[in-house]
Amino acid sequence: MQIAVVGGGVAGLGAALSLGRAGHRVLVLERDDTPMPADPTAAFGWDRRGAPQVRHSHAFLARLRNLLRDHHPDVLEALLAAGATEMRFGDDLPPTITDFERLPADDDLVMLACRRTTFEWVLRRAVMAEPSVELRTGVAVDGLTGGGLPGRPHVTGVRLQSGAVIDTDLVVAASGRRGAAPEWLEAIGAPPIVEEAEDTGIVYFSRFYRLRDGAEHPPRSGPIGGDLGYLKYGVFVGDNRTFSVTLATPVGDDQLRRLLADPAVFEAAARQLVAAEPWLDGRAEALDDDVHVMAGLMNRWRDHLPDGEPVATGFVPVGDAVLCTNPLYGRGCSTAFWGAHLLATAVDAYGDDTREIALAYDAALRAEIEPWYRSGVTQDAEARRVAAALLAGIDPDGDSDDPRTFMRGVFRDGLLPAVRTDAVVLRAFFRSLNLLDAPDAMAKNPDVGARVLAVWQARDQRPPEPVLGPIRRSDLLDVIAA
Repeated sequence: MQIAVVGGGVAGLGAALSLGRAGHRVLVLERDDTPMPADPTAAFGWDRRGAPQVRHSHAFLARLRNLLRDHHPDVLEALLAAGATEMRFGDDLPPTITDFERLPADDDLVMLACRRTTFEWVLRRAVMAEPSVELRTGVAVDGLTGGGLPGRPHVTGVRLQSGAVIDTDLVVAASGRRGAAPEWLEAIGAPPIVEEAEDTGIVYFSRFYRLRDGAEHPPRSGPIGGDLGYLKYGVFVGDNRTFSVTLATPVGDDQLRRLLADPAVFEAAARQLVAAEPWLDGRAEALDDDVHVMAGLMNRWRDHLPDGEPVATGFVPVGDAVLCTNPLYGRGCSTAFWGAHLLATAVDAYGDDTREIALAYDAALRAEIEPWYRSGVTQDAEARRVAAALLAGIDPDGDSDDPRTFMRGVFRDGLLPAVRTDAVVLRAFFRSLNLLDAPDAMAKNPDVGARVLAVWQARDQRPPEPVLGPIRRSDLLDVIAA
């Protein structure tokens, strides 16, 4: 099968790699016209205008690492050779966990510490080395070609901005969250896709650092981030002695948004945060002069089979072209690569029957990835409620009869302390975090539930939970707005 992949980010490269290695002829068309960097250091300056999120913090979860281990071990090896490191469950445990015993299943619970630019650099090198894959950069796609039954066209290729047409058996849209694939489909007579979208409620601020010569990471047995209600934050270990700090403010907090875009203010704020302060004690220097800011972050699902049939055959979307999630949860790259793998599996099963490919791929997305999308939407709705209340000076837990108040209390006074003291709960939490167990697996596990509830019921018999930063927004502002 001849396949055109529109977009050369993680989803597009992941699809090209899997499809090319399955014996298909794949042409990747990437709009950005930039030379391939020489190494991971140069890749951090890669001009990827089509993917502005590349210089933000990223997590490469165990689900993604295991896909590489099981299907593309050479790519995993290349990532490690390029400076990425594996972070294994059981290493760097909090000293309060004394009952840990490594289980065979823990071999799956391994994350990758890596910058997005390094990950994409290694992945592109692997794709370029595939004899059945061709990568063309600086080539902009302007639409689709196709025809067929009224209201249900069959895509036969892509039309380039230059006016040229490339015929193909299947078009894979990996053009990202801003891609125009829905408009392209309607232009050839396809019915509208059904889209649901809502703002995640946050604005993202990231800054990258490298450890100075002779300096080491601080101990990683403590918290790696925190949620203060009015501000969320995290520290992300990268490759080659790099790391990043990300702060996330509510969309409606114009004052914090304006202040944190300044590098000096960003660092002053980060040094007030318990998990970030040790990393910014002089042991590292910034990789560039910028605070990278990203807004307009959406949860979005695009249904290309609104009535159970594809809006067009010969066409499938992957990555952000079909679903976007809150980057704060670190799932984007993992679900994009996972989705590309599911697509390749459907192509392998159904050959050149593009209708059956679309049906099987959509079913796999809904069974395996959509639950994570729904979980994120629910979490974000609650986070927006809490942030709005705090910004208005209202206690978000003031209504004791609200079920959300009870659940928030169990999370704060049950789950969070349990993951610091109970290896069983911590393992279940990390398996969920790494997309290895379903998002509701912890809630359905009676042993885990009983352990969390026991910790919650003993909340009045233990010291207060550690404070991860200024409790009040005004206290942080007093420091950074002076």
